Amino acid sequence: MTNRPTVYVVDDDADFRKSIVRLLRLSGYDIAHFESADELLAHFPDCGPCCILLDLNMPKMNGLELQARLADMGVNLPIVFLTGRGDISSSVKALKAGAEDFLCKPANKQDLLDAIERAVSRDQKAREDRVEFTGLRNRFDRLTPREKQVYSLVLMGKLNKQIAYELSTTERTVKAHRQNMMHKLQARSVVELLSFGERMNALADAHKGAPIDGVPRPVGPKAIVRAYDSLATS
Repeated sequence: MTNRPTVYVVDDDADFRKSIVRLLRLSGYDIAHFESADELLAHFPDCGPCCILLDLNMPKMNGLELQARLADMGVNLPIVFLTGRGDISSSVKALKAGAEDFLCKPANKQDLLDAIERAVSRDQKAREDRVEFTGLRNRFDRLTPREKQVYSLVLMGKLNKQIAYELSTTERTVKAHRQNMMHKLQARSVVELLSFGERMNALADAHKGAPIDGVPRPVGPKAIVRAYDSLATS
């Protein structure tokens, strides 16, 4: 088993595949190569950090069509296009759809390796972010509905007595919910409590995740100060 990143080479030119596979293996990558988009889709594995080195003009399904198909499948791997018959319209379309780079054959060796390195690094970061997001979301999902309400009001800078009034309960009950909330979110300080929602929403935004119900964004420094004052008296 290896921790080396993988490059999926998709190109209908057998001679090109042979030469590019040799280059990338010598550069420290594992390689899986395919002569068509359909072949990639039929043997697409779930592995560690990777990217796709994709030809633009191929029979049946071309590179742009494969890019769209992968997006429809929810596969958001970085793609580096490398083609011998590119044009401005195709390159713009590929980049707008999220391609890492669009290079023309014969590409400069260093430019190609740099593009692949950027793509693999971006995929690695995305995987790390998804793991972090899952951990944060699991913590948040442990909160009871009432604890989520208290957390939302804390992020808005509400004082204990204001939260108690809005929820038609007592300050003592609010303090108990808040203690449970901080324990479940593994927040050791006010700063960590307030940054929790910001970080989870930032990860969701970065990867086009669904909005996080019950996790509003703090409305600014004044809200943080008010929340700090409120917690300091709890």
